[in-house]
Amino acid sequence: MAREVAIIWWVMCGFSALVLVVISALWIHAMRRPHRTYSPAQAKRWHGFWIIGGGIVLPTASVVLLLIFGIPAGQHMLVLPVEGQQPLRIEITGHQWWWEVRYPDSGVVTANQLHLPAGQPVDLTVTSADVIHSFWVPRLGGKIDMVPGHHNQIRLQADEPGKHRGQCAEFCGTQHSRMVLYVEAHAPNDFARWIEARQERQIAPPPEPAGSLFVERCGICHSVAGISQGQRAPDLSDLGSRPTLGSGVLVNDSGAILRWLQEHQRLKPGTGMPSTDDVAPAELETIARWLEGLAP
Repeated sequence: MAREVAIIWWVMCGFSALVLVVISALWIHAMRRPHRTYSPAQAKRWHGFWIIGGGIVLPTASVVLLLIFGIPAGQHMLVLPVEGQQPLRIEITGHQWWWEVRYPDSGVVTANQLHLPAGQPVDLTVTSADVIHSFWVPRLGGKIDMVPGHHNQIRLQADEPGKHRGQCAEFCGTQHSRMVLYVEAHAPNDFARWIEARQERQIAPPPEPAGSLFVERCGICHSVAGISQGQRAPDLSDLGSRPTLGSGVLVNDSGAILRWLQEHQRLKPGTGMPSTDDVAPAELETIARWLEGLAP
């Protein structure tokens, strides 16, 4: 789909260049040609030619050419029935400044990562929980606004497995540039295994007293399968398997979660997560190690 959009762009660019060359050539010719005198009838005829040719024929031909290339590409992005196939449904909600991703057919919930089956159409329903965001994955050609209280839909299809970057494309606050979405297209069997590994998980809480601390403080906003049901912040049930933290702020390698817990207000100013300065270092380290292990 991104390829078709690119083709349309190049067609428009080429046609615009052609018009520019023709108009420039006519302008140069008009400036350099010898002076000629026309009778009133001849002048009227030439005026009519330019009005009809330049004001009606040329714009009509341009619009028709654009529609010939644009309508088929636009239809591929519409959420239309697919004969003999049911597209995968995914729901994405934009937050300041992270992405909530839900797979309603399987009940899987994750954050800041979008996993797709390659070679299959995927229908995305997008909305926002706060301000206007914009979902955009340049390599897949998908870009659509996420408006509070309104659901927009777009269809994407990755032709082959690969990793891509998604980005909020509508200014949404101080951390707009750090609202990054990790996108990965899998072979169909690998995608099925990814979904299966995240279904019906029941996670054991961290050892006490860190377990009670997590439920009382973190679980108010975060959800972890079998432990807490918070809905205000990212679901953490598979946090250890995510490639980044803070929607692209940190690479999720060893020690990154502890650093995020300690320095999130400095790493991403304005984030809604409260400071953990009053938490004992030993308990914070226990929670960080436990979160690192939340990977199916």
